[in-house]
Amino acid sequence: MAKTPIPKRLKDAREKAELSQTELGIAAGMDPSVASAGMNQYERDKHVPDYQTLKRIAGVLGYPVLYFYTEDDTLAAVQLHLDKMDATARAKLLEELDRRSLPAE
Repeated sequence: MAKTPIPKRLKDAREKAELSQTELGIAAGMDPSVASAGMNQYERDKHVPDYQTLKRIAGVLGYPVLYFYTEDDTLAAVQLHLDKMDATARAKLLEELDRRSLPAE
């Protein structure tokens, strides 16, 4: 079992972006000579990217960094939706969630 959700999320996001490991690694600032091997080790859970590296990878993929750390698949999907919402829409959603979670009187 993976130590973190990062390998699964990283591979899924990279495949959806239709990028090879080499392409993603280079786009995220890795040296071309190690980009494929580095990304492969992240996806196989041999190494965990540090936060700044994962932030660059997430930026290339267009995903929020939090997505890669989220263990629950449903919450990860929610995170993707939240990231696409503007601040006003997120505030309205938060108000609705607050209303729904208040105990009935």
